[in-house]
Formats: sequence, C-alpha cells, structure tokens
Amino acid sequence: MNNKYDFYIDESCHLEHDDIPVMCIGYIKVSMIDYVELQKEFNQILAKHNQKSELKWNKFSNARTELYKELVDYFFSSSLQFRCILVKYKERLNHIDFNQGSHDNFYYKMTYYLLHPNNSNGDEYRVFIDVQNTRGREKLKKINEVFNTEYKGNSPFKQFQHLHSHDNNFFQLADFFIGAITYKTRVVMNNIVNPTQNRMDFIKYLETKSGFNLEEGTEPWETKFNIFDHQPKIKL
Repeated sequence: MNNKYDFYIDESCHLEHDDIPVMCIGYIKVSMIDYVELQKEFNQILAKHNQKSELKWNKFSNARTELYKELVDYFFSSSLQFRCILVKYKERLNHIDFNQGSHDNFYYKMTYYLLHPNNSNGDEYRVFIDVQNTRGREKLKKINEVFNTEYKGNSPFKQFQHLHSHDNNFFQLADFFIGAITYKTRVVMNNIVNPTQNRMDFIKYLETKSGFNLEEGTEPWETKFNIFDHQPKIKL
C-alpha cells in the first residue's frame, strides 16, 4: 500500500533585500496514518503549558522555554521529519545568470530541491505552504508545473495548497526550527551581535537532541532532521 504524507512548508528571512545574510525554507513531514494522534499529542503539550497563541520564533518567550524543549522531545520521539535548505551569503545570489533574473524563480528552485528527495516508493504527497510568506496563487501554480514537468505528468506531489500558519500546529513547529537555525547562523556570521541567552540555551538543546550544529549542513541521507547547507559561489 502506498503511504501518504503531508508537508507543511515555512520560510524565514526570504526577502531579497533585508540586510540579513541568510534565508531558510523547510518543512515538517507528517504521515497521514499518524496525523490524528500526532495532533492530539501536540495539543496536549500546548494545553499543559497553557499556550493559546500561535507559536512563532520571533515571539520567543523566556517563560516558555520548557514548552519549547518539550516540543523538541515530542518531535524526536515521533514519526515527524524535518528538512530545510539553509542559504548562506544571500547577497551572493546571482539571479541574472541562474534564475532568469528573478528572486521568485530562485524560490521555486529551493522548493523543488527541498521536496525532491521525497520521490520514491510510490508514495503520494500533499504540500501546504504558509500563505503569509508567499505571493499568492501564481507561486503554487508554478511549483505544481515544475513537478508535473519533472515527472512527465505523473508527479507524486498531488496537491499544492495555501494554509494560514495559525490553522495548523506543524507550520508552527517548522517556523520554530527554521527560526532557530537562521538565528544560530546569523550569530555565527556576526549578523546578530548580542544574542539572547534563553534563545541560545534552547538552540543548544535542539542541537544536542538532533546531534548537529544548526549552522552546518547534515549528511545528505539524514532523514529525521536534515539541513542542506547552500552557499552561492562568489562571481569572479
């Protein structure tokens, strides 16, 4: 029997000219068989900590550190998977030579390479993208076209759809992981000079649980917590 999965994609620091040298796009991958139970466990953790507002990295609360750590434990004990593409030295991106002059085309490529490893075993996928961080239906249409072309009309990616991040917990978990990864990378690159201690403590906890430094790429075959480190070359 074919397995079915949902992807919840979020992105951070994706704007082209924002004086931030990194960007990140990533997903939480959810098995449809486990979906109901995973949502139940997630909601139980939120209720335990009386967390009623949307989880977002840019609203990190020092008083919620134990909640954040418990969600990390939940992730690593579950069937959920995370993967992201971390782009460093964003200012080096050469859209004229490589992306037909368009930052949007670069976004399509990153989405394609983010999802592409999930293309075997006859599995089927649905892809949900946070509507707040994208520019509308034309992006969904373009991404769908890219995959249909790649798979000659028989793409395993059956659906691309916008959702609001507050409508699904897994967007929020993706946002938190991506936020931690970009934050740590910006600290290492001296783009953040005075990092907050509580955020750095949480990042250390996530690194310990994952076994990886968040500013570095993981092995390509890593499936639980995968970071693809992309560094555009300097044009000579």
